[in-house]
Amino acid sequence: MKRLWLLVIVVLSLFLSACSSENDPQNLNALVYENAKSLSDFTLKNQHGEPVTKAQFKGQWNLVFLGYTSCPDICPLTLAKLNAVYKELEADYPLQVWFVSVDPNRDTAEKRKQYIDYFNPNFLAVSGEHKDLFPVVRELGLIYAISDTTKADYAVDHSASVALVDDTGALRAIFKPEFKQGSVPLINSTQLTQEFKVIANYY
Repeated sequence: MKRLWLLVIVVLSLFLSACSSENDPQNLNALVYENAKSLSDFTLKNQHGEPVTKAQFKGQWNLVFLGYTSCPDICPLTLAKLNAVYKELEADYPLQVWFVSVDPNRDTAEKRKQYIDYFNPNFLAVSGEHKDLFPVVRELGLIYAISDTTKADYAVDHSASVALVDDTGALRAIFKPEFKQGSVPLINSTQLTQEFKVIANYY
């Protein structure tokens, strides 16, 4: 009888250990900050030309992606994936998706609105002068770079990762893209959805 109880205890401990491991944000593919990183205040403009500040982060979870409307592949593909993620999560989690244009010279408010409405009019499409953009992007753990050119069809290098900001306005995690040979780096929407739930439920 003692051996039977011992076996039951061992099996239960292994089961609980496995469950605990699966629900531990530190075991995810995403980069998760155990202590969320506080973000400085900022002022950008949304697709309606209205000011947007750090206060817009508060009260819900936020998925933030960098890009520009002339982007040929990563941006439209990622926004389509984020729309699928949003539809999967919005019923159970307060969620806002941000598209941060890092090409303010070409991406006017009107152009950003037209662009983001194609994916989801509930998304925010924000931008601002580089002096305002750089600090925000840097604190989110993301990067972008624009070459000094006079060409009208220049490209912008930017992160393919998606930052997760919590309902206090602090950086909680970064979802990294998958790198597959012959393909552009893109997030895995199924994995992001699953990992988002683990993080949101844990914190």
